[in-house]
Amino acid sequence: MRLPRRLLILWPLYFAQGLPYGFQIIALPVLLREQGASLAEIGFASALSLPWMIKALWGPAVDRFGHSRIGRRKSWILPLQIALASTCGAAAVVPWGENLVRLAGMVFLMNLFTATMDVAVDALAVDLLEPHQLGYGNIAQVVGYKVGMLTSGGLLLSQVDRIQWTGLFLAMAVLVVLIFLATLLFRENQGGSDSTDSADERQRSGRQVPAFRDLLRTLWKALTLPGSAWLLIFIATYKTGESMADAMFKPFLYDQGFGSAEIGQWVGTYGLVFSIAGSVVGGILASKLDRLTAVGLTATLRATAVAAEWWLTTVAEPEAAQVIAITCFEQFSGGAITVAVFALMMAVVDRRVGASHYTLLATVDVFGKLGASSVSGLIAAQIGYSGLFALATFLSFAFLLLLLPLRRVIGGLTRRNRESASALEAAAAAADSP
Repeated sequence: MRLPRRLLILWPLYFAQGLPYGFQIIALPVLLREQGASLAEIGFASALSLPWMIKALWGPAVDRFGHSRIGRRKSWILPLQIALASTCGAAAVVPWGENLVRLAGMVFLMNLFTATMDVAVDALAVDLLEPHQLGYGNIAQVVGYKVGMLTSGGLLLSQVDRIQWTGLFLAMAVLVVLIFLATLLFRENQGGSDSTDSADERQRSGRQVPAFRDLLRTLWKALTLPGSAWLLIFIATYKTGESMADAMFKPFLYDQGFGSAEIGQWVGTYGLVFSIAGSVVGGILASKLDRLTAVGLTATLRATAVAAEWWLTTVAEPEAAQVIAITCFEQFSGGAITVAVFALMMAVVDRRVGASHYTLLATVDVFGKLGASSVSGLIAAQIGYSGLFALATFLSFAFLLLLLPLRRVIGGLTRRNRESASALEAAAAAADSP
């Protein structure tokens, strides 16, 4: 099926959102270590992604307000792109070498702008995509975002010895400006099925929105069903070991004498390519197998990869080939388990409050990873790299035990989801009947 040209705008929009995050998780730890930051400070830097965890607070404002002449979604996306490009440009020209707090503030602003932009871009995707185009749209989302991460945290970081950090930030700013120009040329309301003046759109806009109290009541029931507590614990902890290891892996490599360019190429380029491949494999496994079985297989693979990183910390002088192989293995397994778990999350959300329920589960996921990565520096400072990675390995394998109680309750949660979906279909049929 040929992809409509107007849907191609989604890829660069998600690409722009991936640039700051790729810099934060891959390039920033190396940069902070170069500037003399402690391991604890590097671990706490993960908190700069806070806007991504609380974006739901201002999400309704993005959905409610917009300039119809510019485009309901473009009127948010365009100024946010300008703000993001300006912040990247400021990071390139404003002296921060002796003031890491100033750099942290700029990274925080980048996350604030891209997190808010994500709400508008997701809404644009919902507006543009027909049901049969959802697969294309999700490919644009995942691949665009990860390629953005690959660009800032891999390709640009690998050239930092030649372009310096100033050049890296300037390159990010230029890329965002180019995407801004493409967005400027994109016509959000192009007529046909996408026109906001169409009869279908008027009908959709006229539907009654459930009362806020009713939404909260339904969400609370979904969260208090038998077995929901196990689900929340599962989501909050499945990446604990991996997040701890990931946060300290780049500083470990730097302290072993590897340069910023090498780390950027291995972790940010090779690793991210394997992460994308792992995401594809995880999605296939989640489609072909029972979802918990897919999670179990990918979690075992991921725990083995973290154990390989632990082994690397025990080697007196790790070789480049060893680092590359283990990095690619860990990134592949991490991408696989992420998609498998997300598929499981989608299977158990209550369709009546699907957006709120899934957003809450995703927030629990982010907070779990953030908590683990934030304390990783403190732990490494106390017990060393080898001790930290040993703990990460133990937690990764211990997570597998949570699959036992979860298997007993996941059927009921999934069945509840099917019942709510049937209720929605029945209500829609009743509404359409004369």
